[in-house]
Amino acid sequence: MGNKNSCCSHNSPQTSHRVINPTEDASLHEGDISINNLQHISEREPDDGELDPSKDPMAKTLFMERSRIAIENGLIRRKSLHQITDLRPLKKSSSCSTIYLDDSTVSQPNLKNTVKCVALAIYYHIKNRDSERTISIFDERLHPLTKEGVSDEYDKHNPEHRQIYKFIRTLFNAAQLTAECAITTLVYLERLLTYAELDIAPSNWKRIVLGAILLASKVWDDQAVWNVDYCQILRDISVKDMNELEREFLELLQFNINVPASVYAKYYFDLRTLAEANDLSFPCEPLSRDRAQKLEAMSRVMEDKYTAEAMKNGLKKWSSLDNLHSSGGLGVRRSIAILS
Repeated sequence: MGNKNSCCSHNSPQTSHRVINPTEDASLHEGDISINNLQHISEREPDDGELDPSKDPMAKTLFMERSRIAIENGLIRRKSLHQITDLRPLKKSSSCSTIYLDDSTVSQPNLKNTVKCVALAIYYHIKNRDSERTISIFDERLHPLTKEGVSDEYDKHNPEHRQIYKFIRTLFNAAQLTAECAITTLVYLERLLTYAELDIAPSNWKRIVLGAILLASKVWDDQAVWNVDYCQILRDISVKDMNELEREFLELLQFNINVPASVYAKYYFDLRTLAEANDLSFPCEPLSRDRAQKLEAMSRVMEDKYTAEAMKNGLKKWSSLDNLHSSGGLGVRRSIAILS
């Protein structure tokens, strides 16, 4: 994955974060092979028995738990303002002549706002972390991203939301990554924190985010960005370091890079909830004639697909009143929206 020096084809010695119990294979002799303990990726679960939010659509996302107080305070504050004052901003409402649509959908999220929401989720991860558990591969002092290195107090101060957003936006703009890749990045980040029992902190957040973006861009996009391309963006980092970061990230994920559609949707809607509580509203634009025609075409495709499936399974497709003929023989009744 990545380039000619890709980590997936490179054999490396055991990394420092692996702890081997010498008593585990005491019964094995030299030359013996045991496969009794091999386990499929889909069967692997966290040791604590809790649901994994990056795999189970019913489990709460970690960033929602970390930002729960902020979300509750934001919703309460908004409710109080609506009850106390009338000086709230006017909201765009649809009318007969103008229809406002959210520019972001679960299948095509708005890139700028999605990256802002992902940065906000990471901000709450860092701000409300429980401890300082980390691994050397992610420590920015040991593996700096710039020649200048880091300051003596690099691990003392939490980064602001704007700083995190600027770092992610720079990578996404330079590599031309999509909003879907940003959501996948957050899924991999929370899977890493769950599997490796880590905490994202001021000392390691940049390299953890970089590793998640690196992996998400290769899994999501058909034409993935190579490791050497990221070295052109972060000019002071080497391909060898990028390969090592990717390799250890994959090992910590137990090579489980699958993201179910239900989990992806859960993260998308949780990010929207987080945005609403922090006044990061998604833009609403008036429905244009071209956009309406595209939506109508998509609707027809889905309707034809549903009709074909219904006929195949012997189900009856119910008709709406718009398709009924009047008794006077005036033809088909239709409700037409007027677009300005």
